[in-house]
Amino acid sequence: ASCVQHRLVVRDASSLQLLQLYTCLDQIQYIEWSSDSLFILCALYKRGIVQVWSLEQPAWHCRIDEGSAGLVASCWSPDGRHILNTTEFHLRITVWSLCTKSVSYIKYPKACQQGVVFTKDGRYMAVAERRDCKDFISIFVCRNWQLLRHFDTETQDLSGIEWAPNGCVLAAWDTCLEYKVLLYSLDGRLLSSFRAYEWPLGVKSIAWSPSSQFLAIGSFDEKVRILNHVTWKKITELDHPATIASKKTIVYKEVEKSPTVDTQRLSFPPTRELASSLFSTQSKYDISQVPVSLQYVKPVADRANPKVGVGMLAFSADNYFLATKNDNIPNAVWIWDIRRLKLSVVLEQLSTIQCFQWDPCQPRLAVCTGTSRVYLWSPAGCMVVQVPGEGDFQIVSLSWHSSGDSMVLLSKDNFCVCYLEREEV
Repeated sequence: ASCVQHRLVVRDASSLQLLQLYTCLDQIQYIEWSSDSLFILCALYKRGIVQVWSLEQPAWHCRIDEGSAGLVASCWSPDGRHILNTTEFHLRITVWSLCTKSVSYIKYPKACQQGVVFTKDGRYMAVAERRDCKDFISIFVCRNWQLLRHFDTETQDLSGIEWAPNGCVLAAWDTCLEYKVLLYSLDGRLLSSFRAYEWPLGVKSIAWSPSSQFLAIGSFDEKVRILNHVTWKKITELDHPATIASKKTIVYKEVEKSPTVDTQRLSFPPTRELASSLFSTQSKYDISQVPVSLQYVKPVADRANPKVGVGMLAFSADNYFLATKNDNIPNAVWIWDIRRLKLSVVLEQLSTIQCFQWDPCQPRLAVCTGTSRVYLWSPAGCMVVQVPGEGDFQIVSLSWHSSGDSMVLLSKDNFCVCYLEREEV
């Protein structure tokens, strides 16, 4: 699904054939599929309205109006039959039921980086709250929206919460001014508290491994710390130095080369396809000889949100690899072997890393850098894929299909779908 101004366009993922076209009341700011892909919501934040459309019954539609309370966020519950709307100034979260048309309210939600999270099985929801200048967490049962647990947290300014994939442990982390990661059980017991240091800037990002065995914490000191699920103690620190010296680490460096123009093939004026193939700059990977010095950017200390520390990290679906990005070295992706807890590969790009995401089915990483190319890494090696088309298609974000056979590539104004051939086993 995609939106253009006030229109919602639904296409077949394999053929891009147009299936449905819906017209909303105003410009669409956000869209989201229900978990079973039978409904899709369109949030019109400026009007404080959510419109819901059915794929099975195109004539059916639903409209939720928050009125004077306004609207700043909207999402589906895991069952795909309830919608959670957050009002302006985070005064409350309203839970709307599409089946019974009933309404429930959750008061005092906290405006933070990640304040509403669901367990992977969809049974429980955790909400970060702020009451009387103190942080709290409430855990709800999604089946009937009853409060299961409510407890305060030992944080100064709670920044975010995240469930482990197995739904047994909830991680909460404090503001960047206070390094503190707290781990709670489902019944609200504090299992462990982790603090790497005291005074400098603290936690910048966290990520659970798919097996729930590891919690990776990216910090402003350019390191990733990994905790284990038995004792919740640190098992290793992963550094991100500007110079790669280990001979066991493979460094793939992106290089550009200008194509050689074959004048015998050239027609005047050349056709559009021929001109595109003849004059477009091509890119490939070379293996660099260690030691390798990466481009290091010194952060500007007197500005807000300095470009420093590990801001992006993600585990592969098989739990074998961890990809990270250190904002001080904006052109590099670091790929760590979790089985050996060693740096395996570094991808050195020509442009700043905008986004990376793992294939949901196999250890294959897709990277984009704001250019018209998408970069793929797997244990077998690296490759560069040029997006064909007219003009400059600058990829700023990407998203894998759940099957791993295709991915959506997004630019500022357009999108395209990249289909990958799966090898026969």
